[in-house]
Amino acid sequence: MQNLPENQRIVITGVGLAAPNASNLFEFRKKLLAGISEITTIDLRYFGSAPAGICTFDETRYRKKKENKRGTRAGCIGVYCANEALIDAGIDFSEYDKNQTGVYIGLTEHGTVETENEVYNISQFDYNVDYWTHHHNPRTVLNNPAGEITMNLGITGPHYSVGAACAAGNAALIQGVQMLRLGEIDLALCGGISECTDSFGIFASFKAQGALAEHSDPKMASRPFDRDRNGIVISEGGAVYVLERLDKALQRGARIYGEIAGYAMNSDARDFVLPYGPRQAECMRLALKRANLAPEEIDIINTHATGTRQGDVEECRAVKEVFDDCNATYINNTKSHIGHAMGAAGVLELAGNLPAFDDGLVHPTINLDNLDPDCTLPNIVSHKPKQLDNVTTILNNSFGMVGINSVVIVRKV
Repeated sequence: MQNLPENQRIVITGVGLAAPNASNLFEFRKKLLAGISEITTIDLRYFGSAPAGICTFDETRYRKKKENKRGTRAGCIGVYCANEALIDAGIDFSEYDKNQTGVYIGLTEHGTVETENEVYNISQFDYNVDYWTHHHNPRTVLNNPAGEITMNLGITGPHYSVGAACAAGNAALIQGVQMLRLGEIDLALCGGISECTDSFGIFASFKAQGALAEHSDPKMASRPFDRDRNGIVISEGGAVYVLERLDKALQRGARIYGEIAGYAMNSDARDFVLPYGPRQAECMRLALKRANLAPEEIDIINTHATGTRQGDVEECRAVKEVFDDCNATYINNTKSHIGHAMGAAGVLELAGNLPAFDDGLVHPTINLDNLDPDCTLPNIVSHKPKQLDNVTTILNNSFGMVGINSVVIVRKV
């Protein structure tokens, strides 16, 4: 992909995000470098208390409280992130046509929250469905968050959601790249969103699987690679990127975060929930091939590792298989700070690493006090940042249930 003409090279020029510890990239990066987690404890009806990542951001900065009430939490997060991304990119649509702008949003799930709320609501009225809201259908269709973004911004190009479990953020980013290369659009807003902390069913399901994290201190509950980890910390969040063709970005003098140099997606075709390292390794190899990069040319690997034993171990085996003897490749994990933001995980985690192109720092993995021997990898960065002489490439892993794998490689321009 490095030999493509400038009008086929796709770059990131804007990032807007809402994370459990920050509401913009500058603060997010600062917290990651400092190892600051703001995971808290929440109480859910029927379920009880659990550690979770909750976003705090200005929910009425870009639309009114009444509009947020009519829409969804996912839509609220998406509208905030999309507006922030456009401002960050310096785009006011004087140089782009809204008819030629695409919105692609990755989701792990959507509609669970709204349906649970409505079932609970009618339970207060002896399950009389006359009390079921007429807003339920537009709130629960899968394209809802992407559609809410288009309505807020007046974007009349294509919009849809990409359902790819916890690989969805990466998948939506890949979708934006492909649509720009095909000439279907001239500008892409793409990323991922999660509203799942409002769903007791998601917590209950992870607990039933034995995969929900518990800890007396919620900030220490997310512990990828640690011997004493005991599961996933569920988080909400979102990140939306502005993608442009390189020639246009250069023409308008845009600040460029990096170029999408390579990507890949594949399937395990094995199990509903259990990850499979060999197929993850194949996915990384394919992304490297498409980027025309050798494994030793990757500076940072941001792992997907969720804090479940099999998930962490399978990914470590895959990374070891592909990057054996890559002594200058450093490995970190972002979920240790923010928990697992599901459909937003991949793009939030990539966003947190993008500033490394400028500052040369690999942010640390936190809560890694006793490394699991089965997760021993060279150059895992833990506790404090690692300063590198130069960072030119970042590989971002995101894997999901029903055996879906995604890898995105970003290169410094």
